[in-house]
Amino acid sequence: MSPPSASAGSRPPAAWLGVEIGGTKVALRAEAPGGRFRERVVRWHGRGVASDMAQLATEVGLLRLAVPGGFAAVGIALPATVGPDDRVAVWPSRPEWIGLHVRRAMAELFPGTPVGWAGEGDLAALAEAEATGCADVLYVEVGTGVGGGLTSGAGPLPGLGRGSFALGHVVTDPDGPPCRCGRRGCLQSIASGPATLARASRLHGAEVTYRGLREGFALQEPWAVQAVDRTCHRIALAVTGVRELMHPGLVVVGGGFAAGLPGFVDAVARHLHALARPGVPAPPVRPSCRGGLTSLRGAVALARVLGRAPVGTAAPAGHDPPG
Repeated sequence: MSPPSASAGSRPPAAWLGVEIGGTKVALRAEAPGGRFRERVVRWHGRGVASDMAQLATEVGLLRLAVPGGFAAVGIALPATVGPDDRVAVWPSRPEWIGLHVRRAMAELFPGTPVGWAGEGDLAALAEAEATGCADVLYVEVGTGVGGGLTSGAGPLPGLGRGSFALGHVVTDPDGPPCRCGRRGCLQSIASGPATLARASRLHGAEVTYRGLREGFALQEPWAVQAVDRTCHRIALAVTGVRELMHPGLVVVGGGFAAGLPGFVDAVARHLHALARPGVPAPPVRPSCRGGLTSLRGAVALARVLGRAPVGTAAPAGHDPPG
């Protein structure tokens, strides 16, 4: 990213920084006024929170060199459950982080800078809201689990510091299969990628891979259509409940599992319209337009939200990861 032009003696404008901390990699994106950006994506070098934090500090330092104006605010996508004490309570992908005091660690990385964090689905919803120009977006991610996010004009809901929008843990079938959270019939126990493949295997009478499901669905094989249709129906049930309470203006469906099945989004929309009641029409449904780094773009959007907030109002959001 070329440094923005500045008059002699003036400081270049600060950038918004987004950080996506994943189980296998970390991605950073700094966006300066005018649309210029610098992006880095690197894999973790080793294991252990000390090693990870040292690597993250190095990457942040390298990005600082490329962004002369520094960072106005930082938004972080963190796929971990962060408790009320600001410590990581659960993170299956990197259990070494359990116990890390997130607020303190991020304050050391970004001294004097507003910092906030939220779950991937929450920030993906922010990214989609920016991309579509719709302030009230319900985002549904269908992959290994089922995630979600909801935005209002002021940012993600239920709000920073109040937890994530855990759509995947809405119960859609109380007599359904067990979920890894300990309950039965959570949306992700029925509508996740693995759950859909397991159902397809039972209906087909043989193990079904994702590729096999795609081929069967494209050919409209009854076992494939039935397996996917049940998933789409359960997603529509959960979305209908949110629609009754929050009235989103747009539903966006993302995630690798959904994206690889042409017709998946249309099936969700069809069920959603069938479930609508008179006077409460179903919102439009679209596929994600942000691609694989949706949460990273959402982290940048969160930084912009934090940068506009009065000093002292920025607070982190806990996250309940899929599964």
